[in-house]
Amino acid sequence: QVQLVESGGGLAQPGGSLGLSCKSGRITFNRYTMGWYRQAPGNQRELVATITSAGSTNYADSVKGRFTIARDNAEDTVYLRMNILNVEDTGVYYCNAKWEVPGIVVTGPGAYWGPGTQVTVSS
Repeated sequence: QVQLVESGGGLAQPGGSLGLSCKSGRITFNRYTMGWYRQAPGNQRELVATITSAGSTNYADSVKGRFTIARDNAEDTVYLRMNILNVEDTGVYYCNAKWEVPGIVVTGPGAYWGPGTQVTVSS
């Protein structure tokens, strides 16, 4: 059973920063693209950022220049650094793992999700 456990959510003021971590277990971490998704109340879950096993990153336009995704393959952990937060960043943030198939590009999230961590941006 794949395990993904997020941590680091909480409350921040507009313009502030937060950092998230996702520790994985029971997967060959360096064979997965890792991602962060978020869901605000009443909205669909949306992509925030992804990072491949090789370190290539992809960001939603709304977070480019403000958020940074990184991974530590030795620690089986993916991180999300969020700067210049605004109220629209509020939501539950989910860690995701997608198995990489060499030579094949698979769009969308992978099969494995963490339980999520709440991020609230409010003054």
